Amino acid sequence: MSNNPYVRVILLSRVFLNLGIWVRNFAILLYVTDLTQNDPLYVSLISVAEYAPIFLFAIIGGTYADRWQPKRTMLGADMLSALSVFLVLAAVHLGSWQALLGLTFFSAVVSQFSQPSTMKLFKRHVPEEQLQSLMAIFQSLVAFFMVIGPIAGAFVYQRYGIEISLVVTGVLFSGSALFLSRLPRDEKNARPSDKPDFKRELTEGFQYVWNRPALRSLGATFTVAGLAAGLIQPLLLFVTIENLGKDKAFLQWLLTANGAAMLVGGGFVMWLAKKVSPQTLLAAGLAVSAIGTIGIGFSTHIPLTLLLQVVNGFFYPCIHIGINTLILKNTDSSFIGRVGGILTPMFMGMMVIGMSLGGMLKGVSSLVTVYSISSILFLVGVLFLLPLLKRSAVSKGSV
Repeated sequence: MSNNPYVRVILLSRVFLNLGIWVRNFAILLYVTDLTQNDPLYVSLISVAEYAPIFLFAIIGGTYADRWQPKRTMLGADMLSALSVFLVLAAVHLGSWQALLGLTFFSAVVSQFSQPSTMKLFKRHVPEEQLQSLMAIFQSLVAFFMVIGPIAGAFVYQRYGIEISLVVTGVLFSGSALFLSRLPRDEKNARPSDKPDFKRELTEGFQYVWNRPALRSLGATFTVAGLAAGLIQPLLLFVTIENLGKDKAFLQWLLTANGAAMLVGGGFVMWLAKKVSPQTLLAAGLAVSAIGTIGIGFSTHIPLTLLLQVVNGFFYPCIHIGINTLILKNTDSSFIGRVGGILTPMFMGMMVIGMSLGGMLKGVSSLVTVYSISSILFLVGVLFLLPLLKRSAVSKGSV
C-alpha cells in the first residue's frame, strides 16, 4: 500500500491539513475566550461554525464530488482554504475577530466537497482487500493529531499570538495543496449532462433507510448520540476552569489524554472486532461514553478526570468501527453514498443543535446538569440498539 501514489500523496497532504486545522481551531478557541472572558455562548459558536457545514452541505458536497474530477476538487478546496486564512488574517489585523468564525465555517464547507473526492480516489485506485486497513490508518492519523494537535495549537498561540497562528495555518494548508498537486492526472470520464435530481435521490435514500430495521435503529441512535455529544462538545473548557480550577491551557492535556487512549484503543478494538458483532461494539462504546461523561461532569479531581478521558478515548473506536461496519453490512452498494449522506447529517445536525444549546443550558443551570443530560442520552442510544442486539443473540443461538 505504501507504493500506491494515491495513498502516499493523500496521507502526506492530510498530515499538513490536520496539523493546520488543529493550530487554527485551538488558536481561535483560546483567542476568543481571551476576548470574551470565557463567554460560553461564543465558545459554543466556534463549534457550531466548525460542525454546522457537515449537516448543511454533506449531501450536496457528496453529490457534486461524484460528478467533478477528484484531484481538481481536492486541490481547489485546499487552495481556497489557504486563501481564506490569509484574507481573515487581514481582517483580524484590522480588528474584526468575528471573521475567525467565518473562516472556520468556510473551511468546513469546502471540506464537504474534498472528503468525498478522497474516498472516490481510494475506491478507484486501492484494492478492495486493502480498504479496511487504509481506513484504520486514517483513524490512527486522526487519533495521533488529537494528541499532537492541541499541544501544537496551544504552543503556537501562546508563544506567537493569533496572527502568527493564522500564518502557520495558511502555510500548512498550502503545503497540503502542494502535495495534492503531485497526484496523477484525473482520468477523463464521460458524465451525463443532466443535473442530479436532489429531491428524488433524497426521497429514495430516506425510503431505503426507513425500510431497513437495522438502519432505522442506527438512525435513531445517531440522533440521540449526536445530541449527547453536541451538548458537551464546547464545555470541556469549563470542566478545566470550573471543576479542576486550572488555566484554560490545561485543556490541551485533557484532549491529549483522550487522543492517546484512542490511538491505543484503536488497535485493540480492531483485534476485538473479529470476535464481537458491530452492534455490540457500538452499544459498548455508547455505554462507556455515558459512564465517562457523567463522571467527568461531577469530577473535581484532575487524576480522575484524566482517567475518565482515557477510558472514553480507549472505547471511542468501538463507536467508529461499529457504525461503519453496520452501515456496510446493511446497505446495498448502490445506496452506500446516500445512506451515509442521510445518517451523517442526522448525527451532525443533532450535534450542532446540542452545541448551540450546551452553552445556554450551562448558563441557566450548571455544568453537572448538562453532562448528566448528555449521559442519559448516550444510554437512550444503547436502548435503540436493543433490537439489533437481540437479533445478534438469536442468530448466535441458532448456529
